[in-house]
Amino acid sequence: MLLNGKPVDLDHLRILGLTNYGHFTSMRVDAGRVRGLALHLDRLTRDCRALFGAELDQHEVRSYVRQVVGSAESTVARVTVFDPDLDLGYPASASRPQVLVTTRAVSSVPPRPLVLATRCYERDVPAVKHLGLFATIFHRRQAQLAGFDDVLFVDREGFISEGATWNVGLIEGDEIVWPQAPVLPGITMALIQQVRAGLERRVDVSELDRYTAAFTTNAAVGVRAVTAIDATRWSDMTPLVEQIRKDYSAIPGEPL
Repeated sequence: MLLNGKPVDLDHLRILGLTNYGHFTSMRVDAGRVRGLALHLDRLTRDCRALFGAELDQHEVRSYVRQVVGSAESTVARVTVFDPDLDLGYPASASRPQVLVTTRAVSSVPPRPLVLATRCYERDVPAVKHLGLFATIFHRRQAQLAGFDDVLFVDREGFISEGATWNVGLIEGDEIVWPQAPVLPGITMALIQQVRAGLERRVDVSELDRYTAAFTTNAAVGVRAVTAIDATRWSDMTPLVEQIRKDYSAIPGEPL
């Protein structure tokens, strides 16, 4: 864990823990390379402008990540941007964002297919990958307590948007359908859209039986099959989902 490339003073993390104001991106690093690295850096730059009105030096961010990752063969690096001097009573003063880089291990166990429960929730400021994770983690916990693996969000009209920490795609025939909704635009989803054609449209949760499969996408896991959403069930051996996983895995990483 490094803050601006230096060991972290715990006092610097006080504001991060108490206010939770900032943004981040998580990227999987394999042998010093990252799929969609430029997209991750562009996200950080865009969100830094939105939350702090400040520019982020992408070259510095890359050097900080390289420092923390070191020679690790595979790891998930998270870049968190926040202002340690933020004043809770006057957040308009926050203008000196700092860069915190942390890592976590990549699971060696292949992820099993997901069984999802839907919950009504609409993310605050959905276009920004911000630190406000309370509601998403709360709904994930409630879904797991009810016997599901994770949560899939729908809006007040019953249209699907996204998961707690991932995007969702559905299969209709031989085509990918991405739910059209205010969502956090994921890097993994964007990379898949670059290599495989698909379409976006509103997806009514009551019409899931028209689809033949579903999958989730995020940077840490990649592509993960879904075998059920509420009472709708699918096979976990869908050839197209497996092909999408292979297409994503074949995308070369960019060097840090």
